Amino acid sequence: MERWSITISKEYFKFSAAHFLIFPDGSSERLHGHNYRVQCEVEARLTRFGLVLDFKEVKPVVRQLCDELDEHWLIPGEHAELRYRHREDGVTEVTYRGLYYAAPTGDVIVLPINNTSSENLASWFGRELRQRIAKRFEDLDMARLRVSIEETSGQAGVYHYER
Repeated sequence: MERWSITISKEYFKFSAAHFLIFPDGSSERLHGHNYRVQCEVEARLTRFGLVLDFKEVKPVVRQLCDELDEHWLIPGEHAELRYRHREDGVTEVTYRGLYYAAPTGDVIVLPINNTSSENLASWFGRELRQRIAKRFEDLDMARLRVSIEETSGQAGVYHYER
């Protein structure tokens, strides 16, 4: 069986974001940031033009997702104990056990994940990318998608989708 895919990994497929990880024992990291790097692989049948997808048309989709996350504090909106509240004065409060944080609401993104691990970020990014690609490229019959979110050199969480 023959298969085709494209891999895209550009210097500008990156975002800087703050987070803290919550460990299984309930302890947590200090609030800190990473310069995340994103790599994607899309597998699909070749078009009659011999392409999976045109690189120049799919790159802006990935970049837009990176830009949306860039320079934000990422909050896991589905964690069992972490709580957040968007106040009317434009401040978001975040509490976890004895910790309290407050930040401008415009600087905070609450993601539908239970922890801000690179694996969960890759899952969210991959699912969002699948939806956006499907909407933009209606004729694409995507067989597989792989998204890697590298938080530091040599450490990445990877999401795999297979139809």
